Amino acid sequence: MAIHQPRFDLTRLRSGILHLGCGNFHRAHQVVATQAAIEADKENGLRWGITSATMRRPDLTRQLTRQDNLYTLLTREPEGTVVSIIGAIAESVFLGDDRPGLPARLADRRTRIVTLTVTASGYHLTADGRLDAQADDIQADLVRDTPHTAPGVLTAGLEKVRRQGSAPPVVLCCDNLSHNGRTLRRAVTDFASLRGDDRLAEWIAQHVQFPDTMVDRIVPATTPDDIEDVRRALGDVEDAAPVPAEPWFQWVIGNFEGPRPCWEAHGAQFTSDVATFERAKLQMLNGTHMILAYIGALAGLPTIADAVADPALGRIASRFMREEQSAGVAFASDDIARYADALMTRFRNPAIVHRADRIGRNGSAKMAARVIAPMRANIEAGRPTPGAILLIAGWIRWFALHEQQALDTALADPRAETLRRICAEARHDHHAQAKAFLEMEEVFGPPLPRHEYHAAEIAGMLRRLTEESVTAVLCDEAG
Repeated sequence: MAIHQPRFDLTRLRSGILHLGCGNFHRAHQVVATQAAIEADKENGLRWGITSATMRRPDLTRQLTRQDNLYTLLTREPEGTVVSIIGAIAESVFLGDDRPGLPARLADRRTRIVTLTVTASGYHLTADGRLDAQADDIQADLVRDTPHTAPGVLTAGLEKVRRQGSAPPVVLCCDNLSHNGRTLRRAVTDFASLRGDDRLAEWIAQHVQFPDTMVDRIVPATTPDDIEDVRRALGDVEDAAPVPAEPWFQWVIGNFEGPRPCWEAHGAQFTSDVATFERAKLQMLNGTHMILAYIGALAGLPTIADAVADPALGRIASRFMREEQSAGVAFASDDIARYADALMTRFRNPAIVHRADRIGRNGSAKMAARVIAPMRANIEAGRPTPGAILLIAGWIRWFALHEQQALDTALADPRAETLRRICAEARHDHHAQAKAFLEMEEVFGPPLPRHEYHAAEIAGMLRRLTEESVTAVLCDEAG
């Protein structure tokens, strides 16, 4: 088996990129693209090594440090696996014990780019995309000497840049947020203002570039089988932190000024219009992932591939993607059809074990942009929204089952306690549950058109998912 190795001198790699949120997606996406850029740019590319920071736990940082920051990428194609050694991380650090600290690293004149993958919930946003000033972690960061949140770290680092009079780095949010660059800029300026420093907020707004981006690659969690596959491929060499990924890679970046790696070497696109790509991905891929995860888990289908392979749910998901989630996507109809076909093919890849509980995490932070935005557009245009009704009812059912300790799937959500309490207080009243969920504007935004009608539709579907066989409901809905 051929094993692809870095084509540059690892000992000469220097850090020019700071990344917040080192995890599997970052290591299968930005790091892989940066390795290709370093190889393409040869000597000049060695300045683009990455300092990659974990924000919550030190485990991955310690694993990578023990491995000289090398790890294995397993590209899982339907017909086999491509093995690559990735070496573009120059240093791994953990926020909790890093010295000199992430703000100081950001302010280092050699840091020209900051990238982030901290998940949607890591920005502590309200449904309208503003910083949630009441979030516990944000309140704590306002009084901590060392910030722990992404907005806090960025604000503290940019404050140092301003004081020393150097050029600020470009900040690239690589999470699935609507208008993610613009949204992150606003969150950071909001945080600066909360600290009482409106001048810093104004300086950040005027001088720091936050281009929008769109990222796409399906990257499952690492399993013992992945570790064993690497051991066999490398001849009994141990890698405690390999990353599996699908072959597909997409990175669309808004144009910006200043030096950057030659990411085009790995297929990245620079454009003045990220929004079209972003909307297609958030709605058609991420939104469809949500219905497959929530309804698939209720039907006893633990992975996305299992859910798509189910005849009824696969048909529902395809129809949902094409007829509901394409609302407002500014592609030609033929391009929408081709994109939908490609997405369904990717979802069916049997080599990618993408678990429903992982896709279903943090649904309250995802619902507004991925589901409610196209649902609202469809309602306003007079189009039916059966898929969105099913998805929302399925999500509520997750919390109802969890409250009753009857959910076999792990549930993680920043608003989990509130949502479980709603289900407990209205345990046998589906309409009350649906109404209380939809009234959470921090999750769903302002009331939908014909709000009471749609609340009743969701309540009706929730009742069916509770009282009937999920398989029977899906067969009926698939038509």
